[in-house]
Amino acid sequence: MTKSIFLRGAAVFLAAMLPVLACAQFQAPNPDELKMTDDAKAPGAAAVYLDIKEIENDPLHYESFYKRIKVLTEKGKELATVELPYLQGNWKITDIKGRTIHPDGTIVPLTVKPEDLMIVKSGDQQANKKVFTLPNVEVGSILEYYYEIHYDDNRFSSPQWTIQQSYFVHKAHYEFTAETDLELVDQHGRIMRRLLWWPRLPSGVAVQSSVGGRFTLDMTDIPPAPDEERMPPIDSLLYRVGFYYTAAVDSRNFWLEEVKLWSKDVDQFAGPSKEIKAAVDGLVAAGDSDLDKAKKLYIAVQALDNTDFTRTKSASELKELKIKEIKNAKDTWEQKSGSSEDIAMLYLAMLRSAGLTAYAIKVVDRDRGLFDPAYMSLEQLDSTLVALSVGGKEVLLDPGKKMCPFQTVSWQHSDAAGVGQSAQGPSLISTPEQQYKDNVTQRLGDVFVDAQGGVTGRINIVMSGQKALHWRQKSLEEDDTELKKEFDHEEIEGQAPEGVEAHVDHFLSMNDPYSDLMAVVIVKGSLGTATAKRLILPGFFFETRGSVPFVKEEKRLLSVDMHYGRRVTDEITYHFPDGATIEGAPQDASIPWPSHAALIAKSVAQPGQIVIGQTLSEAFTFAKPEEYQDLRGFYQKVAAVDQEQLVLSTSGVAPAGKGN
Repeated sequence: MTKSIFLRGAAVFLAAMLPVLACAQFQAPNPDELKMTDDAKAPGAAAVYLDIKEIENDPLHYESFYKRIKVLTEKGKELATVELPYLQGNWKITDIKGRTIHPDGTIVPLTVKPEDLMIVKSGDQQANKKVFTLPNVEVGSILEYYYEIHYDDNRFSSPQWTIQQSYFVHKAHYEFTAETDLELVDQHGRIMRRLLWWPRLPSGVAVQSSVGGRFTLDMTDIPPAPDEERMPPIDSLLYRVGFYYTAAVDSRNFWLEEVKLWSKDVDQFAGPSKEIKAAVDGLVAAGDSDLDKAKKLYIAVQALDNTDFTRTKSASELKELKIKEIKNAKDTWEQKSGSSEDIAMLYLAMLRSAGLTAYAIKVVDRDRGLFDPAYMSLEQLDSTLVALSVGGKEVLLDPGKKMCPFQTVSWQHSDAAGVGQSAQGPSLISTPEQQYKDNVTQRLGDVFVDAQGGVTGRINIVMSGQKALHWRQKSLEEDDTELKKEFDHEEIEGQAPEGVEAHVDHFLSMNDPYSDLMAVVIVKGSLGTATAKRLILPGFFFETRGSVPFVKEEKRLLSVDMHYGRRVTDEITYHFPDGATIEGAPQDASIPWPSHAALIAKSVAQPGQIVIGQTLSEAFTFAKPEEYQDLRGFYQKVAAVDQEQLVLSTSGVAPAGKGN
């Protein structure tokens, strides 16, 4: 009790001191920094961080942040707009102060009240952000801002220090004062008295600890966050330190115990009930094979309202609809609604009620991060899959991903690590990678060209696997008009040749995950270059302007992450006017990158037309930095093939308006 009174008194004293502390944060302008026009430690940088301070104090329930930035180019001025996200209700951002210092030393303070905008709302949870823009920023300015976050006295927090920023950092100081007499209890009744930290830092750099639960980290000359083509999730690469309260002693003992407790929770949630048994009996027939039973149950749970793809209802809405909080698989089935997690667990329960052998697997979504067993927290795992044992083989299923077909797993959950149940007991696991032959895109079409290069046509983009899943999930979030615009932007714009307009007209089988998805694209415009006797056209319609990856990136520090293997086939038939003949066409080509990728290009000429096609097969998910030069060499050859041209002689074409 004495300690609680002391803490409340200290918090009041701190609140009284906040204006003094805030003013003290700003530094007198440094003449050398004011005169800077470039930075020898970060050549060509648009901006640099001169100083960063981040201080957290859990006993006093507050955090403070300070940044000082030098703007070196026009692009660097983007740092003048600051966004501060927070969770509404239990967290408050206060004491926002900022100023701009011009190169001549003139100081312009921030006087405008920051905007408070909602980012997202899910049920009773709402994330907001404070937004402000520092005033009168110009190239050469120094930007400074400071703010604090306060949270409820009945809450405790442990920081995640993200050390690397988007720009070079000259000096950074991080400080955390932990609650030393804390006795938090986790969901399994374990008392979390121990504070651990999980560092990802360069060699020779370490967190310093002192008596009283105070931890500090000081660093200088911090390189900017990496920015390379198709790299793994940035959160898995940055220098960072994560603190957390735990009952664990070390990572090995933590995961041994944690996976057992997780498995027990899974079995309890997916435990047998007469309601689930009755539902299963109504969905499957006695004569169904095990795989048929599993598919029927899969289709049934996929048809439920997945609130991760629609909207989570608030507590008041649940009360009004007389819907209770989901505590087990029976609740999900009766309410015909649940999160991806709820639906995956319901499917597990139904498989088991059908007499099938099935286990839960929980992994990190690969679009967010990579599993790190050194970070002793089950919270890093995002998604639940189901492993079904049939005929001595294991079938991996992804029921929580809306529109994901039976026996297909989303790429975010492929080649991913986490924890899983099995006949031998729970353990750490990893899932198989995607097979490139399962992810196919075909662009098949007819383009009609006149002697002046005017074109009309239709191209069908046929998709299976991951790309089809991506667009089907997008269709759940957007109306048809917006979906077409987004498809044009992602799949067509920047790839169709200059002068050609290509827009999706409609989709086929958008709502049927068991059929190929087709986008029908209408083409019109002007193509290539026309002279008095020739018409010079791009040989590969979709590749002329398409950006081939890795060609411009000479060196590589990080692994390449392709997300998943795939095969892309283009087959465009050019129809040309009577009297036109082919003078030159793209050469047939076969370019291998052994055990990784291959390009095959082929042209077939017929009277009045030529079919030009190519197939690019990428049969790899990751490539190590030491493989990069081979990878780049392959894509450079691909880029060279893509630039080949089709040359038509038009000297025999009758003038417009006249017969032959």
